[in-house]
Amino acid sequence: MSLVEKIQKDFLPKHLAIIMDGNGRWAKQKGKLRVFGHENGTKSVRRIVETSAELGIKNLTLYAFSTENWNRPRLEVEALMRLLVSSLRKELKILLKNNIKLQAIGSLDTLPKKAKKELFEVIEKTKDNTHMTLTLALSYGSREELKNAVKEICEKVKNNIISLESIDESIINQHLYTQNLPDVDLLIRTSGEHRISNFLLWQIAYAELYFTDVLWPDFSKEDLYEALINYQNRERRFGKTSEQIN
Repeated sequence: MSLVEKIQKDFLPKHLAIIMDGNGRWAKQKGKLRVFGHENGTKSVRRIVETSAELGIKNLTLYAFSTENWNRPRLEVEALMRLLVSSLRKELKILLKNNIKLQAIGSLDTLPKKAKKELFEVIEKTKDNTHMTLTLALSYGSREELKNAVKEICEKVKNNIISLESIDESIINQHLYTQNLPDVDLLIRTSGEHRISNFLLWQIAYAELYFTDVLWPDFSKEDLYEALINYQNRERRFGKTSEQIN
């Protein structure tokens, strides 16, 4: 039986999130500049997006650029932004062909004008697609997201739009960037690092975490299959006992 045949199609994560890590190290191992790794990382993005859509995963969120990434060398950041623009142009056909809706979360106003324009054009052209929602986390930081949510809720309490007593998890969810997405079921991080790196801290409260040593440009369909099989072999208890679940 092949790996893909071992995957239970009725037990897929409703929301898969991936921290795509290792592009720079992959390039360094080959004696190349870091941007070479980022360029090859886009091939993995295409591969994993298409594979996720084929499997029937409804929501895929990719950590593409963090708020901390702005602190990288200027030339690398500029190259990443150029790569974002060119990738969005190239991938539009694939998104339309696979009926994939693109959206983005993060401090999008901090993106360069050209990147922002291209991003919103692709978002607009794919807004009616229904097979899968692909979310790019760009200039994203979870602590900033939570800080903004708290500010918005406080402002509404101050103006008597909502009461202090009515604030619950649902209210908080409504003020996050991911308000239209379910909680993350499975979080994958590549490259051997065992960190969350300020990614979807609220949304991964009960997610299964899967870490692999594979560097992102090398992350294959088979690597995704293995992560999904591992996920499906775990018991998700959400704070309950095994007996209660069974």
